Amino acid sequence: MKLNNYNLATINQRELLKILDTSKKGLQYSEIEARQETYGRNEIEYKKEKSVLQIILEGFLSPFTLILIILAFISLATEYLFVTSGKKDLTSFIIIISLVLISALLEITQNLQAKRSIDDLDEMVEVTSNIIREGLAKEIPTEEIVIGDIIHLSAGDMLPADVRILESRDLFISQTPLTGESELIEKRATARIKKGQADTEFQTMAYMGTEVVSGTGIGVVVRLADDTLFGDIAKKLQESPIKTNFERGIESTTQLLIKLMIVIAPLVVLINGFSTGSWVQALLFGISVAVGLTPEMLPVIVNSNLIKGAKQLSANGSIVKDTNAIQNLGAIDILCTDKTGTLTQDSISLEYYLNTIGKEDREILKYAYYNSSLQTGLKNVIDRAIIQRGRKELTTSELRARKIDELPFDFERRRLSVLVDKEDSQVLITKGAIEEMLSVSSKILVNNQIYELTKQQESKVLDDVQTLNKQGLRVLGLSIKEITLNHQEINVKDESEMVLIGYLAFLDPPKEGAKEAIAALAKEKVKVKVLTGDNQYVTQAVCREVKIEAEKFLTGDQVALMNDEELLKASEEYDVFVKLNPTQKARLVKLMRNAGHAVGFLGDGINDSPAMREADVGISVDNAVDIAKEAADLVLLKKDLRILEKAVLNGREIFGNIMKYIKITISSNFGNIFSVLLASIFLPFLPMQPMQLLFLNLIYDISCLAIPFDKMDQEYLRQPQKLDSKEVKNFMFWFGPISSIFDILTFIVLYFVIIPKALGGEYFNLLSNQQRNFIAIFHTGWYLVSLWTQTLVLHALRTKKMPFLQSRSSLVMFLVTTITVTIGTIIPYTKLGLALDFRPMPIEFWLYLLMVVVLYLLLTTIVKNIYVKKYKKLL
Repeated sequence: MKLNNYNLATINQRELLKILDTSKKGLQYSEIEARQETYGRNEIEYKKEKSVLQIILEGFLSPFTLILIILAFISLATEYLFVTSGKKDLTSFIIIISLVLISALLEITQNLQAKRSIDDLDEMVEVTSNIIREGLAKEIPTEEIVIGDIIHLSAGDMLPADVRILESRDLFISQTPLTGESELIEKRATARIKKGQADTEFQTMAYMGTEVVSGTGIGVVVRLADDTLFGDIAKKLQESPIKTNFERGIESTTQLLIKLMIVIAPLVVLINGFSTGSWVQALLFGISVAVGLTPEMLPVIVNSNLIKGAKQLSANGSIVKDTNAIQNLGAIDILCTDKTGTLTQDSISLEYYLNTIGKEDREILKYAYYNSSLQTGLKNVIDRAIIQRGRKELTTSELRARKIDELPFDFERRRLSVLVDKEDSQVLITKGAIEEMLSVSSKILVNNQIYELTKQQESKVLDDVQTLNKQGLRVLGLSIKEITLNHQEINVKDESEMVLIGYLAFLDPPKEGAKEAIAALAKEKVKVKVLTGDNQYVTQAVCREVKIEAEKFLTGDQVALMNDEELLKASEEYDVFVKLNPTQKARLVKLMRNAGHAVGFLGDGINDSPAMREADVGISVDNAVDIAKEAADLVLLKKDLRILEKAVLNGREIFGNIMKYIKITISSNFGNIFSVLLASIFLPFLPMQPMQLLFLNLIYDISCLAIPFDKMDQEYLRQPQKLDSKEVKNFMFWFGPISSIFDILTFIVLYFVIIPKALGGEYFNLLSNQQRNFIAIFHTGWYLVSLWTQTLVLHALRTKKMPFLQSRSSLVMFLVTTITVTIGTIIPYTKLGLALDFRPMPIEFWLYLLMVVVLYLLLTTIVKNIYVKKYKKLL
C-alpha cells in the first residue's frame, strides 16, 4: 500500500505500524536483511559509492584515454589488418595500448585505493542514529536504517530519513535545509492537518536532512534515501552539479588541447602526405603527433596528488570527506571562524552569578540551574558550565524542581525559557543575551524589591555588563515571571513583562597557540575573519589577546540593514562581525565567494552549518554535532588553527604539483606542434617515426609519475593558489616556443652538419641505403635531444629559483628522472633500439647535446625570470 505524505501524516498510528509491520518495540533483527533487500540502503543517489566496475570503466573512458584507444585501432588497421603479410607491424599499436593500460590501470588502482581510504576515513566521522530494535536502544550508522525502524530523536540530531512522529516532548525542528526558513517548527504525535498544506507544514512528520534543535521524540521510519523529500531535492541538484574552480580549469585546459589536436593532427597528415608521398606513414605519424599532444597522465597525476594529500592531512590530524576540498584548501585566502573553541579554549566556566547590584546570589545560580538542567535542547558549553557550578554549590533540595514546558533557544529570539513548578507556584525562567532580556523585561529586582525598569536603569545594566565584557567575560541576563497555576503550555508571548533578577558571567580564556596560528595564517596570506553570535566587548577582548584587529566591527543589526553591495564592501573592510545569526553568517560567506575569494568556514555548531555549506571548504571538528560534520568537507580531529595551517600548506603543495604537470607538459607539447609542422614542410622525410615518437612519449610519462612526490618552494606555499586557464595559456605561449627553437636548431645541425660529416655527404647525394641510415640517425638525434630537454625542463620549471643550486627536487623525482633519462639514452644501443630503428650517434652529436641542454636550460631560466617579473608567479 503506497501512502503519500498526507496519508502518512494523518493515518492512525496503530494502523500505520500495522502497515509497516512494526511496533514501538522496534523490528526484530531477523527482519533487517530482508527489508534492506526490499528497500535498499539508506543512501542518497549522489552520495552512493561507485562500484568497482564503474571505477574500472571510468579509468578507460576519460577523454584522453578514449582518444588513445581510437588512435590505437586506426594504427592497428593501417599497419596490420589492411597491409600485406610481409609488412604487418604491431609496434605502434602495442605502444599506444601500453600507454592506455599504464594510464588507465594507474588511475583505476588509485581510485580503488582512494575508495578504500575514504571508506576508512568516513568510518572515523560516521553519522549515527539511535534506534530501538527488539525493545533495546542501539546506535547504528544512518545508512543501515530500514523502513519500520523506530528512531529516538534528541537535540543535535539530524533526521536520517522521513519519519512519522509517534511521541514528542517539546520537539522543535529546523527545516532550513528543505525550506530555507529559519523559523523552528514544533513536531507532535498528533496534530490537525488540512488538505492542501505544504508537506513541510505537517507537524506529525519530520523529514530527512532537517535538524532537531530541542526536545525529544520517537518516530517510525516511513521513507528512505531517494524516496524522501530531501532525496527528491538532491536528485534535482544532481542534474546540474556546480563545478569547482579547479574542475572548470581542468575542463578548459582539456578542451584547448583537444581543439589543438583536431586542427594540428590532420594538418600534419596532409603536409607529410604531400611531401613524402607515403600517405599511410603520414597518417601514422599524424596519429603519433596526436598521442604526443595528449596528456594522458593528467588523471593519474591529479589522483596521485589527491590520495597523497588525503594521507598527509590524515597524518596531520585532518580527515578529508571530499578530495576536491584538498585543492580548494590551497586556494583559501579568507578563513571565517566562530570565536568559541577556535580562538578560545572552549572550556567555559561560570565565574560569577550576580544579582543586579553586582553581588553573588545563590538565588541567581538556582534559577539558572533550573533553566539549563531542565531544558531538553542541545546542552551547550554554557549550560554545562551552569549545571556543573550548580551541582557543586547548591543543596539537594535546592536542585529539585519539575519542568512543565519549555521554549527552546533559537537564533532569532536568542533566549531560552523553562516553565518550572516550584512548591506553590509556577515560574517562567528565561536566560539570554542581555539586550534580548531587557526587551522582554519591564521590571528589575534590586535588594529583593521589584521596581519598574526605567531607561536610566537599563543604561546602568548595560554599563555593568559592558564592564564585565571588557574583562573578557561573556554575560547572559536572567529574568523570571510568575505564571498562573495549572498553566501547562507556554509560548513566545509569555516572554514579556518579566523581572530581570541578575547576570551570569562566563570565562572562556584564549586558546594557547591561537595567536601564533593566526600570525602563521597571515604569513600564508590567509585572512582570518571572526563571525560570531557573541557581543562586541567579549569578542574584542578575545581578539586583542590573539592579535586580531577588532576595534572596527559590524553587528548583526547593521548587517541586516545592508544590501549585498554594501555588505560586500564591508566584508573587505571589517574582520570582526558580532551578534550574527546563522543566515547572516551564510550570507557573508556567499558574498565573499561571489567576489572571487576562496573562503573556508570553521565551525562546530548547528548555527554554523549554513555557512559551512556555503563555503568553498566547510571545516568542522570530530566532536561537532552531526549536522556540522555532515556539512563539512574536512573534519579536524582537534579544533586547532595550527592543524588547519598545516592543511592549507598541504593543499597548496598538492595543487602546485598538479600545476607542474599541466603547465610544463602542455607547453612542451605546444612547442612540439610547431617543430613537427616546420619539419613536415621542409624535411624530405618524417622527423621521427611514429613508434619512436610514441616510445618517447611513454618514457616522458613514466618520468612524470614522480611529480606527486616532489616538494614546493616555501615562497610558493606562502600564497593562495587557484587554477586559472588564462595562466595555463600564458605559460604555454611563453615556454612552448623555447622547445620549438631548439628542435629547429637540432633539425638544422643534424641535417646539414653532424650527419653529412658522419656519412660523408648530404642527404640527396647519398645512396638509398645511406639515406635510410641518414634518416635513422636523424630520428635518433631528435629523440635524444627531446628526451633530455623534456625531462630536464621538469627541474628547470618546477621552481622560480635556479634549479639544482637554489632549489632541489625531492629525492624520488631526482632518481626517477635520472633513471628514465639514463635508460632512454642507452636504448639506441640495445636490441630494443634496433627494433625501434634507432642508431648509435657520432661523437660530435654528444658534444652538441651537451651544448643544447646547457643553452636550453639557460634560455628557459632567462625567460622564466622575465615571465615571473611580468606575471608575479610561475606555477
